[in-house]
Amino acid sequence: MNRRTLVIASASAAIAVFAGGAALYSGTKPVTIAAAPPPATGNETLVRMHSPVMGPVSAPVTIVEFFDPSCEACRAFYPLVKQLMAQTGPDVRLVLRYTAFHERSDDAVRILEVARRQNRFQPVLEALLEQQPVWADHGRPDIERAWQIAGTAGLDVAQGKRDAAAPAVDNVLAQDTADVQANNVTQTPTFFVNGKPLTDFSPQGLSDLVKTEIDATKGRS
Repeated sequence: MNRRTLVIASASAAIAVFAGGAALYSGTKPVTIAAAPPPATGNETLVRMHSPVMGPVSAPVTIVEFFDPSCEACRAFYPLVKQLMAQTGPDVRLVLRYTAFHERSDDAVRILEVARRQNRFQPVLEALLEQQPVWADHGRPDIERAWQIAGTAGLDVAQGKRDAAAPAVDNVLAQDTADVQANNVTQTPTFFVNGKPLTDFSPQGLSDLVKTEIDATKGRS
């Protein structure tokens, strides 16, 4: 996550939005079980059936974010992406892909994956991001504390810990790791919009690329 300085400088105000930011998606639940149709790009490595989805499943524009729950830049971008989606309504969906680059991020990803299976993905994700400084010390990550935080967001922790070691969760992590490599993702967050990589890495760059794709899909309709 070598982009940290740029992103945090661009999005420093966004961190303060966390307390009220959840309201931007109030009433919008992540799609956690149903298959997520891939964007029409021919690149099946960007979206998998297990990928957590926020926003309308059939939205014409798909933002794919390769993210690490321990990543400070991912934390900074999250409320900005939520705001962008609130502004674009039914036109945009967000697909999250697990990218475990930091120490023990694979364990944090397992928490998120079992939260997805319990239909608690979004509240657990937001709790872990909001309290990331508490549990995600890169030298000494406290995964037990992360489980506790997930519990406060409604996760059945006892069931989650049993499920986290299941082969099905291993398979999800292995698939996402393979897709990270297939798409040459080396930093988090990394964004694709309808299969196009975000090259102007900034909140404005993401907003501009999303708008371009919305306009293009409406031009084809």
